[in-house]
Amino acid sequence: MQKFASFKSLQHKGYSISETIQSLWSGYGQIVRLKNANGETLIVKHINPPSSANHPRGWNTNASHQRKLESYQVELHWYTNYAQFCDNSCRIPQLISSESIDQEHLIILEDLNSSGFPKRKSSLQISEIKVVLNWLANFHATFLDHDGNGLWPIGTYWHLATRPEEWEAMEAGQLKKAATKIDHALNNCQFKTLVHGDAKLANFCFSNSGEKVAAVDFQYIGKGCGMKDVIYFLGSCLTDNECEKLAPELLDFYFQKLEDSLTNCNFLIDFTTLEKEWRQMYPIAWADFHRFLLGWMPTHQKLTRYSQRQVQLALQCI
Repeated sequence: MQKFASFKSLQHKGYSISETIQSLWSGYGQIVRLKNANGETLIVKHINPPSSANHPRGWNTNASHQRKLESYQVELHWYTNYAQFCDNSCRIPQLISSESIDQEHLIILEDLNSSGFPKRKSSLQISEIKVVLNWLANFHATFLDHDGNGLWPIGTYWHLATRPEEWEAMEAGQLKKAATKIDHALNNCQFKTLVHGDAKLANFCFSNSGEKVAAVDFQYIGKGCGMKDVIYFLGSCLTDNECEKLAPELLDFYFQKLEDSLTNCNFLIDFTTLEKEWRQMYPIAWADFHRFLLGWMPTHQKLTRYSQRQVQLALQCI
């Protein structure tokens, strides 16, 4: 990081690295916390791609490498051009500064821990699930019908066009055969927003009370149906039986909050038509992610009975 002027400037202000929070996926850099003598902290995401890839699952392909490189450029573009549109209803860390030198990037952000979001959770109560769904609803309302210039044309990291190797690795079957139709249905829905693209539980930071939340990690943000984020989040925090039991209630809650947010911002839209379309997209979005997992890691724990039932529903309606 020493080559970056923005990092040197922080050092001159008395900031130094106090903690390495985590390494980036496949060794593409690190996230560190800076601290000064007054106890003030900042977060630095340092993207420094390796000379040779080392994917944890063995997907060391050029396509994988190029996807990661572009994902960090997209994230940088998101923070510098879009993040300011997020208010407290869809809280994210504020950008302090950013800098790029060739394929190396530095993103300096507000430390959410110091701003009232210090909790990371591995499991959630239903009330906390609704807190995140409320965040997603407000986020999707904020960016509904947005052009998303400079972001991914199709949000999420698992969509079909960006995962040809995983599709090839799938065993022959109905889902593999229908993958193109499923992808087409999602990409051509009437109502689109910006989707977070990696809305798993690990990317949400909670307040001490669990009543507020903020989101991080916008590498795969882009245009798409909001159900992509919803199914991915629910799959990251609910068991098979919990999905079966709670999904209807949680979907109702999400759509109510989405309608409330659109009403509050005076967005003129036929919400009944939007809700009908996105509810139809729910099993299709789930089937799309199921397709990715079958190719990427066919023994993955998220390949549940509930997920398979959503695949069957999707196959019946495409």
